[in-house]
Amino acid sequence: MGAVFWKALQTRFYALSVFPIVPLSLVSTRGGVAVSEKKARSFCSSFFFLLHSCCFSIFSSVAHISSVVPFGAENCRSIKGLNKRQVRLCRQNTDLMGSMKMGALMSIMECQYQFRSRRWNCSVIDRSVLFGRVLDLGTREAAFVHAVTSAGATFMITRDCSSGKLEKCGCDRSYNGFNREGFHWAGCSDNIRYGAAFTRQFVDAHERRKHKSLELVQMNLHNNEAGRKIIERHMKTQCKCHGVSGSCELKTCWRAMPSFREIGQMLKAKFDGATEVKLGQVNYRPGLIPAHSQFKPHTAEDLVYLHESPDYCVANNKTGSLGTVGRVCNKTSKAIDGCELLCCGRGFVTRYERLVERCHCKFHWCCFVRCKECVRTVEVNICL
Repeated sequence: MGAVFWKALQTRFYALSVFPIVPLSLVSTRGGVAVSEKKARSFCSSFFFLLHSCCFSIFSSVAHISSVVPFGAENCRSIKGLNKRQVRLCRQNTDLMGSMKMGALMSIMECQYQFRSRRWNCSVIDRSVLFGRVLDLGTREAAFVHAVTSAGATFMITRDCSSGKLEKCGCDRSYNGFNREGFHWAGCSDNIRYGAAFTRQFVDAHERRKHKSLELVQMNLHNNEAGRKIIERHMKTQCKCHGVSGSCELKTCWRAMPSFREIGQMLKAKFDGATEVKLGQVNYRPGLIPAHSQFKPHTAEDLVYLHESPDYCVANNKTGSLGTVGRVCNKTSKAIDGCELLCCGRGFVTRYERLVERCHCKFHWCCFVRCKECVRTVEVNICL
C-alpha cells in the first residue's frame, strides 16, 4: 500500500476513535521474534490475496485496491480465492470493496491488540499463509478470527453508509418520529441492517466449498454470524439536548454502533467463554450441539469451536504454533503475560535497552510544540 496509504489509514482510524494504532512491529512475530515494521506493513497490504482457508480469503477481493487507481467491476474476475457468487457480488458492489478492505485491516489489528499478551498473539507469520495452520484446526483462535473479521467488515460498511461515502446505502431511516420515552428520533442512525446483510451474503458465501468438512463449515458460519450479532445487539442510543441555556426542551436521538475496541473486547470475552461443539441434529437437520451434555446450548452471540487449542509453547508447523521463544514477558505478573506462564517454564533472560523519547513538551504561540529528548534505560525480559 505504501507509506502514504498507511499514514492515511492511521489518520482515518484516529478520526473514527476506533482504537489507538499499535505499530505492527511490536506485535507481529516470526518464531516469537518481532519482525520489522516494513515487513509487517507489507503483510497487511498483501494478505488478502494469500489466504485460502478461513474467512480471510473473502478479503482477497480488496487487497490490491489502490487508494489512487479506481477499482472497477472488471477487476473482480481476476481476484484469487473468490467463488462465482462472490465475483457477482463484487461486480455489483465495487464501491463496498474499499470498506471491506478497511474492515479487514482493522480486524487484524484488533486481534493483535486483544491477544498481545497471550502465547498465541495473532501474529503475522508469512506473506503466503499469514496465520499458518491455526485457522484450519477448528480451535478457539479460529473462532475468534472468523468473528472479528466478520464484525470488522460489518462495522466499516455500516460506518461508511452512515457517513455518506457509499452510493447504495445511507442512514437507517426506520427510526423516526417521537419515541414513547419523550425524545425525537433524528440525526443519522447507523445502518447496521445493511452492513450485516451484505457481509452475510459476501462472507458466508466463501464457506460453501466442497472440500470443507460440514462441521467446520457450520462452525465458521456460526462464528461469522456471532461477529455480526455482537454489533447488532449492542447498538446504543445516543442523544443530544436542545433548548435555552442547556435545558432539554427537546431531545433528539439516534442509534449508533459501539466502538470497534468495545466490539473487540466483547468478542475476546466470548473467546474466553467459548463452547466446544460437535456435529449433531438440530430440528432434524445437521447442526452444532454442545460436545458435552452438561454444557448449556450456545447462543447466537457465543463463539464455538470443535477442537482444543495447542499450548503454543513451542513452534509446530502442524498446529501453526510459533512458540514463545523471544517473546517479551512481565517478570512481576502472575497472569498469562507473566514470564512463568508466557515462557512455559523455560525461563527468561533480562537485558537493558536505551530508550529515547520526547519529553517536557511545550506549546509555543503560534503554533507549534517544542519537545526535548529524554533518554532512559528500560529492563526487558525475553523468553528463552
